[in-house]
Amino acid sequence: MDKLQHSIYVLLFFFLTFAGLYFAAPFLIPIALSAIFAMLLSRLSSWLEGKGMARGIASLLCILIFLSSIAIVISLLAWQLSGFAENIDVMKERVITLLTDLRKWLSETTGITMKQQQQIAKEGSPGTGAGSMLAAFASSMMGILVNAVLVLVYMFLFLVYRSHIKKFILKLVPVDEKNTAENIVHKAGNVAQQYLGGLGTMIVMLWIMYGIGFSIVGVESAIFFAVLCGILEIIPFVGNITGTSLTVLSVVAQGGDSKMIIGVLVTYALVQFIQTYLLEPLIVGEQVNINPLFTILVIVLGEMVWGVAGMILAIPLLGIIKIICDQVPQLQPYGFLIGTEKQRQKKTGVIDKIRSMFN
Repeated sequence: MDKLQHSIYVLLFFFLTFAGLYFAAPFLIPIALSAIFAMLLSRLSSWLEGKGMARGIASLLCILIFLSSIAIVISLLAWQLSGFAENIDVMKERVITLLTDLRKWLSETTGITMKQQQQIAKEGSPGTGAGSMLAAFASSMMGILVNAVLVLVYMFLFLVYRSHIKKFILKLVPVDEKNTAENIVHKAGNVAQQYLGGLGTMIVMLWIMYGIGFSIVGVESAIFFAVLCGILEIIPFVGNITGTSLTVLSVVAQGGDSKMIIGVLVTYALVQFIQTYLLEPLIVGEQVNINPLFTILVIVLGEMVWGVAGMILAIPLLGIIKIICDQVPQLQPYGFLIGTEKQRQKKTGVIDKIRSMFN
């Protein structure tokens, strides 16, 4: 009976936790994003402070570097998008032709006439006024702008007060457990730094590989789609498939033949092979050691609770949770369940030898 009651309390705790995360999403998402990014920048801030710079100035400089990196990526996309927009009319005509051919094929195959298809499309997508669409767009853009400002402000404050927050966490635990708590805080920060820093480096490498591959294949605005595919890698599994699908659809709209489509798919397969067996073990490492089952589960759950932001934050947050579980004896079974079971082997592989050169 006690075990059943304990299980019910655990389930109730998880239910209330996820319900609270869902309903408090507008407040919690900017805080979670800024905390993760602040962990990424904390090492740079500490290095600047070691050079004699005041913590406030060092934190502000880190924020400016972060903004500059985002500005460079946006400028690159805008530059490529300008060339992409020049061909938009031709692509629109090709898409209309493809849709017309598809509707004719459906009419011949299923017996649904063109007029019936048009009526079904109208019933499935009721029209909305241009004014309401414009108001909704303006409202969403304003919300994004406000959240972006909040994230930057929170990041600066987290960097400035990171020592104060760490002392607060240590004051919450008994004296005999302070070493364990300090170890957890240190490892959690390292996970965010290793994962996000390695992910950023890997995305740049993917830009180069996708850019070369798409250019060889002959994709128009190849750099734009290379940058897009690389950025979407922020969301594991879903991002790379989405980016490649958009590239294939664009090739079809551009009038590309089957050879070009196959070339895009071959490029995607080669890049994924290099990413999985070379870049991820070498650059990202095994700091976020989560098995594929829970990787997919946490991404789906993150999308349900916090949308796209939840999908981006899912892996680093689960990695931090795993570290807490591994360090607390009562939670170690859960850490074992989330992680991967690997036998300890002697480091003789090429990747291990290369990685050891940087350690």
